[in-house]
Amino acid sequence: MTAIADPSDVELLRASGLRATTGRLAVLAVLAETPHLDAETLRRRLGEHAPSLQAVHNILADLHRAGLVRRFEPARSSARYERLVHDNHHHAVCSVCGKVTDVACTTGEAPCLHGPTPPGFAVATAEVIFWGICDECARPAAE
Repeated sequence: MTAIADPSDVELLRASGLRATTGRLAVLAVLAETPHLDAETLRRRLGEHAPSLQAVHNILADLHRAGLVRRFEPARSSARYERLVHDNHHHAVCSVCGKVTDVACTTGEAPCLHGPTPPGFAVATAEVIFWGICDECARPAAE
């Protein structure tokens, strides 16, 4: 695995009740460099010594359960992961190339949206995905 572990990630994992394994540290390092990756792309970024794809899925599930990574699933796409977990931001996804961009809360503070909910239901997060065409895909091809 080619990613270099951040010493603070060791403490972060331990504080979350997880062992600081090589695989977990490598996944956190890659996601720190490049957010919004799916498991397969993340595995490729880990390099020639990457664990199996199933092991990457297991690591991501452990990190997600511990609250260290955020998982979101754009329609017609694999689940994506990122380390930005505590601000309840949203995402814009290009329907041509699949590029994902963070979008700040659309209204006020987290959970950013409030709608009709069942009695006694407390909204913790609101997930919004904006679909459209990014600026790169919208530009006409150079002739």
